[in-house]
Amino acid sequence: MRIIALVLIVAGVLALVYGGFSYTKDTQHTKLGPIEFTVKDQERVNVPVWVGVGAVAIGTVLLLLRGRKS
Repeated sequence: MRIIALVLIVAGVLALVYGGFSYTKDTQHTKLGPIEFTVKDQERVNVPVWVGVGAVAIGTVLLLLRGRKS
């Protein structure tokens, strides 16, 4: 449970700092004999601020509840 709480806190902080992440998607458009034409599209996924704050809050609550039960 402690590991999940720490992962949530770290993920929430990273979401707040970076605001999202990007990835590259390869798409094949045309193949003409031995020649292949491909396009690499870079996509960006924005993570809302409330998701980052929520992840940090839930992770903190899990850490606090875990500390009281022990």
